Amino acid sequence: MHIGAWKDVEGKPVTEAGAGGVTLRVLMGDNVGAPNFTTRHFEVAPGGHTPFHAHPWEHEVFVLSGKGTVKRKDGETAVGPGSFVFVPSDEEHAFANEGSETFSFLCAIPATKVCLR
Repeated sequence: MHIGAWKDVEGKPVTEAGAGGVTLRVLMGDNVGAPNFTTRHFEVAPGGHTPFHAHPWEHEVFVLSGKGTVKRKDGETAVGPGSFVFVPSDEEHAFANEGSETFSFLCAIPATKVCLR
């Protein structure tokens, strides 16, 4: 078993092309010996965004704080604390901060996959 606090995990800026103002923390993955899933914590600064991208695996998102927008090929939807988002494999998507405070969310992906660095 591993128990920790998210603030004790080093946040790293996402440097992938098309990203801006995004910090990523890997809370649980191979760093704690998790064999099936990786859970990450994202913080998106006001005006920040992830790149518009797609990948061949799903992921699940739970919004913790702030106001954001989930962008898709066919539109966008506002999300806030308590919202959850299922992104199917191969669906183009991006997350953007539309508020004046940090937009933060948890994102779970299969352990063997890596996206957004």
